Amino acid sequence: MTAKIKLNAASGGGSFSLQAPSSSSNNRVITLPDIADGTLLTSSSGVGITMADQWRVSTDRNLSSITETIDSNWERNDSSGYGPIGSAMTESSGIFTFPSTGIYLISFNLTMYSISQTQRYAGALINRTTDNTTYNTVATSYTSGGISTGSGVYMSAETKFLFDVIDTANYKVLFRAQCEVASPQYISGSTGESLTQVTFLRLGDT
Repeated sequence: MTAKIKLNAASGGGSFSLQAPSSSSNNRVITLPDIADGTLLTSSSGVGITMADQWRVSTDRNLSSITETIDSNWERNDSSGYGPIGSAMTESSGIFTFPSTGIYLISFNLTMYSISQTQRYAGALINRTTDNTTYNTVATSYTSGGISTGSGVYMSAETKFLFDVIDTANYKVLFRAQCEVASPQYISGSTGESLTQVTFLRLGDT
């Protein structure tokens, strides 16, 4: 016999049912929080990560200044096995626009290669705007001074920022590379590797 509790709306409307698992080995317990009136969320109510997206630089590029916006050669990851979730970010001239409001974790990994000049550091910068005009640096990370001498040196820096996006028309981000001497390059993999890349995770509602 199936154990089931069904509650019908007082006047018209739908119903709510609780039904026990059919197997005795599949006991289930739902514990209600010890708080005032609230709402139980379902699996379709936005629980968990609802958006995950990743972009990368597709072509090597030399820096013409010590701090430079990465404003071209972005592509959405299309490698075999790539698994995005939900709606994608959009990008124009290095400016990224969010598909919906929410709290986003942004991770920026910059990989650079010193061509012919000594580089004591490389820096990855996340810049954000809340008025679609003025961009401010909100997260920065540098390589350690230990990887410093000569040409042919790889450098990698990663930084993260939690961005409360309350308006998709005005809240945007861009990414900058920084170095001691102009003319290294931030690079991408030639075989679909994601070396200079950004990852966006929507963690919840704003």
